[in-house]
Amino acid sequence: MKIAAGVGENQAIIQAAGKVDFEVVLTESEEELLNLLLTGKVDAAIRGSLSASHLLKMLREKYPEVYRASLLELKGHQVLLAPVGIDEGDTLEQKKKLIEYGAHFLYRLGLNPKIAVISGGRPQDMGRSPQIDKSIMEAEELTRITRDKYEVKHYFALIEDAVADGANMILAPDGICGNLIFRSLVLLGFVKSHGAVALGIDEIFIDTSRSQSEEGYLCALKLAEKLVRRK
Repeated sequence: MKIAAGVGENQAIIQAAGKVDFEVVLTESEEELLNLLLTGKVDAAIRGSLSASHLLKMLREKYPEVYRASLLELKGHQVLLAPVGIDEGDTLEQKKKLIEYGAHFLYRLGLNPKIAVISGGRPQDMGRSPQIDKSIMEAEELTRITRDKYEVKHYFALIEDAVADGANMILAPDGICGNLIFRSLVLLGFVKSHGAVALGIDEIFIDTSRSQSEEGYLCALKLAEKLVRRK
């Protein structure tokens, strides 16, 4: 097994690469990392601390619709949080695809998807602002058009209830909200992140924050290894 990892300003990826029992190819170039992945020279790749915008722009030249979902671990319970890219999940159609791709990913992990759709307020908050109304109505419509295929529930703003009910996929209102949830839980809090898997592509690519710790990069490498073995 061979996995590529990007080395940018955060050198913690180098230390993490030395703690796994498979070969890690370290690269300082987004172009080289993607070339290794897309030509099949490695089995998987993780971004490490390379530039997300540059790398995703190149990846979308082959796959126009790439979405990222972060695999989190809350007290031993794995939860897929999406979208976590700030420019992802802006439309109803994108959210529908995130649910489809996310459910497929959970099946690969041997989990039955239990999906929580989150919106910007409680039911009684309708009318407080056009933005809140739009968020709630879109979440209601998304739940309606996907619940015949998956176990989906609209939890409104009550993300804590979704976690308490055992949801294993949290769909944030948009990528900005998802990214802020991720940063609050992982970079400020004590939730473990296994990295953000790229959904909608054939290859295995794990996105990681440039601010991630050595332990966080090690988790991402181990997730990539697990996905390769289940491929």
